[in-house]
Amino acid sequence: MKTEADESNAPWWTYGHVWLVIAGPAAVVVAALATAWIAMRSADPVLAEDYYRRGLQLSRPAPADKALMPALQGRNHAATPAKER
Repeated sequence: MKTEADESNAPWWTYGHVWLVIAGPAAVVVAALATAWIAMRSADPVLAEDYYRRGLQLSRPAPADKALMPALQGRNHAATPAKER
């Protein structure tokens, strides 16, 4: 049976709350080391020289979208409430 004098002289690693306080920063250090290892192991991909032009081409509307334009305008007009005169 432990007494109060025995508990106050116990080493720090015997207390559970100390390990709870240490666990958070230790987990962050382990995660940072794992992230650094992954970053160093794999090479960064090289962008194409004309990446900006390719992106602009992707954002242009396709010719099929132009054929649907009257239908979209008709749909929007049908959904618009009528104006009172």
